[in-house]
Amino acid sequence: MSNKIIHVRDLTVDLGGNPVIQGMDLTVSRGETVSVVGPNGAGKSTLLRCLAGLQPATEGTVEVFGTPPADEPAFWRRVALAADEPAWYPGLTAREHLELMLTVHAGPRMTVAEALSVFGLEVRADAPPLNLSTGQRQRLSLAAALLRPSDLLLLDEPERGLDAAFRERLAGLLKAYTGEGGTVVMATHDAALAARGRAVSPTASSTASPAASSATSPAASPTGEVAR
Repeated sequence: MSNKIIHVRDLTVDLGGNPVIQGMDLTVSRGETVSVVGPNGAGKSTLLRCLAGLQPATEGTVEVFGTPPADEPAFWRRVALAADEPAWYPGLTAREHLELMLTVHAGPRMTVAEALSVFGLEVRADAPPLNLSTGQRQRLSLAAALLRPSDLLLLDEPERGLDAAFRERLAGLLKAYTGEGGTVVMATHDAALAARGRAVSPTASSTASPAASSATSPAASPTGEVAR
């Protein structure tokens, strides 16, 4: 089995006639954490969408597990994505959302009870997501992503809505995930979180960029994220 999970070559993406990513090369190996850094508008989310098969390249190639990523069930069995907040299922509680993940993905990394405990959601487990705070919804999204089995975890600003203590806990959870052989690619503005991985920047058109100069620790955003 190849250790190369992601291979991007000469990736260029134009959105509305504006170049967002130009000539980017990137290789990511099994068990690695890559932090995608840079200012707003640098193409961080666009890169993640390309890796998820949700944004076509204007030029260049993107391969995940040796083939172009595709928005298909076989791809999503190996890839977990925490990006924009979803349309939560009306009438389902936080607990039931996690239970639903287990009906779709066999062989979970943790039980629902364990996930609720790890992500600090036990007290609010029977509340619907829209009755949760922004930070609680973010933790629910991350719980859904890390509960299910996967080989690649794509995270878009996972620190949104999280306090400093939980950001530190998240770093430990991601370390455990890569320790099991998983691979993480995350776009982040959090310098401490970015420092946990190899920093890359879409604007640099190269495979490395100093995390400290490109990531900051902003105030919590009012928007949560969710897993696929």
